[in-house]
This record gives sequence, C-alpha cells and structure tokens, in this order.
Amino acid sequence: MTDPPSFVVISGSARDQRIGPLLAEWVVGELQGLAGEGARVELVDAGDVELPPHADLQPGVSAGGGLARLIDAADGYVVVTPEYNHGYPASLKQLIDGHYREWMFKPAALVGYGVSGGVLAAEQLRSVFAELHVVTTRKVVAISSPWTRLAGGRFTPEPGERDALATAWSELRWWATALQRQRTLEPYGAARAGAA
Repeated sequence: MTDPPSFVVISGSARDQRIGPLLAEWVVGELQGLAGEGARVELVDAGDVELPPHADLQPGVSAGGGLARLIDAADGYVVVTPEYNHGYPASLKQLIDGHYREWMFKPAALVGYGVSGGVLAAEQLRSVFAELHVVTTRKVVAISSPWTRLAGGRFTPEPGERDALATAWSELRWWATALQRQRTLEPYGAARAGAA
C-alpha cells in the first residue's frame, strides 16, 4: 500500500441559509494543515450536488454518478451536520442512502453543530453508519452556537473545538490506514467466502 489516504468532508445541510459550508471549509483547512502533503481532502456540499431522487433509492443499491465515484474513491469521511429537532437533516440522509458499497469498511468522523453542539444528530449518524459497515471515530467534534462566531464569511473556533478536531483526525487517519490495508489484503467478500 503506497497511496496516501484520501478523505471527503461532507457538509450535510442543503438549506438556503445554512452555515454548514463555512464550518466544513474550516474543517478542510484544519485537516489540510494536519495532513500536510500526506493526504488529499475534498469538500462535498449537500446543497451544491445533485442528490439521488427519493424515487430511485433502493436498499443496498448505489445511485451511481460522480458523487458515488468520489465517495467510493475516499478512504474516510468527515461529516459536518447540523442538529435539526434532535436529528440530522433529510438532505444528509438522502446523500447517505443513495450509496451503499461505496461507504463500506471505511471510517468517518462526525462534526455536529447546533445549540447543544449537534451531539444528538451525531449519535443518530453512528447507528446509520454502523449499518453501512462504517467505523465512526470515538471523538465527536461538538460545535455549540457557531453562528455567534461568524465574521467576514469565516468561522472562528474555540481552542477546544480545534483540539477535538485534531483528536478526531488522528483517530480517522489511523482507521483509514488500517482499513485501507485490510480492504486490499483481504476484501470482506473474499473473507466470508473463505470461511464458508
């Protein structure tokens, strides 16, 4: 395994007046600084991509297309989600459900935001990702009331938020490397066939 891991940061809200993209841009900038030249980090905004139509969603089936290829090529994900009514937004669920095998056996770190840091949305995402064979990092980045810290089109984090993201990144990078290696050495389908 010689390729450095690649990561996709997903901004999950598609509302017209959302702050998710600003937070996701902060996450991308921080991760690029932490990763140096050893990893690729790309941004996907649920409000700017064509989400799979609800009518086309089928369990275990991918919608295909460019977004599917980007998710498939990534070795790990950072999901930036608001908390709406104690849950994550429908746009994020639609983005997740439109893909299946692309997510499998990869890690994800969760960045929640809201009045209480988006922790309930992040916890709901854990169970959804577990069904897709995605390992979520133990550390969740909880950003409370980020709209109070926006100026000039930029988000200013608290020191604890920056530290939490660095810890989550460390876990994510470890899992990404470990699972990338295992997917190469012993793909899951082959392991199950060998055990039969």
